[in-house]
Amino acid sequence: MQSGWKMPSQPLSQQDMEAWKAQLDDISEQYKGLLEDLLSRMAPSEAADSVYSDMRESFEAAARSLMSNPNLLWQTQSRLMQDQWLLWQQGVRTMAGEQVAPLITPPKNDRRFKDEAWTTDPYYMAIMQQYLLFSQMVEELINDLDVDPTLKRNLTFYARQLVNAMSPTNFVSTNPEVMRRTLETKGQNLVDGLTRLREDLANSAEGINVRMTDRSAFGVGENIAVTPGSVVYENELIQLIQYTPTTENTFKTPLLIVPPWINKYYILDLRQDNSLVKWLVDQGHTVFLISWRNPGPEQRDITWADYMQMGPISAMEAIEQACGEKSVNLLSYCVGGTLTASTVAYLTSTRRGRKVKSVTYMATLQDFRDPGDIGVFLNERVVQGIEQTMQMKGYLDGRSMAYTFNLLRENDLFWSFYINNYLKGETPSAFDLLYWNTDGTNLTAGTHAWYLRHMYLENRLVEPGGIELDGVKIDLRKVSTPSYFVSTKEDHIAKWNSTYYGALLPKGPVTFVLGGSGHIAGIVNPPHKNKYGYWTNDTLPETHEEWMEGTTFNEGSWWPHWQAWMTDNGYVDTDPKKLVPARQPGEGELTVIEPAPGRYVRMTIPEVLGEIPSST
Repeated sequence: MQSGWKMPSQPLSQQDMEAWKAQLDDISEQYKGLLEDLLSRMAPSEAADSVYSDMRESFEAAARSLMSNPNLLWQTQSRLMQDQWLLWQQGVRTMAGEQVAPLITPPKNDRRFKDEAWTTDPYYMAIMQQYLLFSQMVEELINDLDVDPTLKRNLTFYARQLVNAMSPTNFVSTNPEVMRRTLETKGQNLVDGLTRLREDLANSAEGINVRMTDRSAFGVGENIAVTPGSVVYENELIQLIQYTPTTENTFKTPLLIVPPWINKYYILDLRQDNSLVKWLVDQGHTVFLISWRNPGPEQRDITWADYMQMGPISAMEAIEQACGEKSVNLLSYCVGGTLTASTVAYLTSTRRGRKVKSVTYMATLQDFRDPGDIGVFLNERVVQGIEQTMQMKGYLDGRSMAYTFNLLRENDLFWSFYINNYLKGETPSAFDLLYWNTDGTNLTAGTHAWYLRHMYLENRLVEPGGIELDGVKIDLRKVSTPSYFVSTKEDHIAKWNSTYYGALLPKGPVTFVLGGSGHIAGIVNPPHKNKYGYWTNDTLPETHEEWMEGTTFNEGSWWPHWQAWMTDNGYVDTDPKKLVPARQPGEGELTVIEPAPGRYVRMTIPEVLGEIPSST
């Protein structure tokens, strides 16, 4: 690979000079239009403004702490001077022709500096080392500050965002790949990138929702979310899908999947080789799934209790009509699991707990003691700002939520696409998971504000009677329904050291399993891929550390372990005499409304908000 970039050895021809001038003029016009677009967006919402205020005050507090610690301040200044001196020495020795070992190298998992020029070209090598030394110094400085742990967490997050934004890979003149590309295309990459940046800004609410994939390559119900089934029930908030069986007989007790409404359900049915929905159907379950509506201003007053009543409870009533069964097994995911826990506790308190034979929680927070990095955005001031924004609009734009979640993994989910799309001028490749990640959903004001305050800020779900739904105080400790909890070791959204404590709440039998990988890959982990593995422990000690010490590691996917839990405990009966003929959608009292995946999942945010005509 050619290291760095070099100016042409021959003078540019008149034709090349004119081409460069035309490109520069084009780039200038693009920048002018871009600035006009940015200026029109300069007034931040109350939610964004509260984050900026919190960031500013966090850094001010850090500065005060540093100034009150003269020794740490002196050590930091001395270290900066020493690093600069060592870099200067290295540069001199390199120019003299010596082979000099680098002062610092990026971590192996840092893909920003994979280009050969970062290690072979003295110019880029010096820039990279200067940046890495500075990054390391900032990280260690914050660790050494004597400040409140919550403030330190916020400082760490905000500083990481700023430091990663300053990476030399994010700028044309200090990124060797971008410089080569610019010379090769005579700047056309920058023209194309600016055009794409303006398009992405137009499809963003706040910040920039960078395009992650070629959206034209996918269609919901065409090449993703294609497991056969039918919509057999709907209300203002949900469509209920019943999937077509693939076995001659099925288990008597139906299975209801309650997915999150932050993002769309088809992460569980992305493609046939990793579809949890298809796998469940193939195991002999009669599978029903809630497809949540993508809400707009009209749904502003829908509450958490409404999500419960119009979601799982209405779905269970519809399933009874479809199958004649009074009880179901529940399988829930993420915030859908938090709602499911509320629902099971509500049914228990209203003496209807037997409607649920077993309940499974995938990557679900019930105890919000440690929400992870997302907690930075969920202090009192920020939540008040979000509440004010939603009170005015009636919803939280899902594109703002997506931008926030992408910042939790900014180098992988933001800056890498920023470089490829806007600096290199490349068209994103087709990737179904990233298509799903950008197919967002809005969040209703009446539900989301209540959820943030009652769960994240006040952690009231774990308190006996701490949550009241439709006049009923609920208590997770009274739940006797058998429960299966599965979390993932690297989850940054529902950290397992918090989800574990939800498993200690029910009084009924509980199994806790820890999968490998993260929030999505660790859950959507089909057995045939034999990846990640999972940890099990027959006991539930008081702390997650104790639980981990007594675990057994198992190869492969947790899915078969869950299926064995269902069959071995009789939550589904495998006795051939207890199986029932496979149930086809529309055979019971409910008629088919439309083929799966239905209308609701196809509703995009721009369509819901009237920014573009609806295609449904």
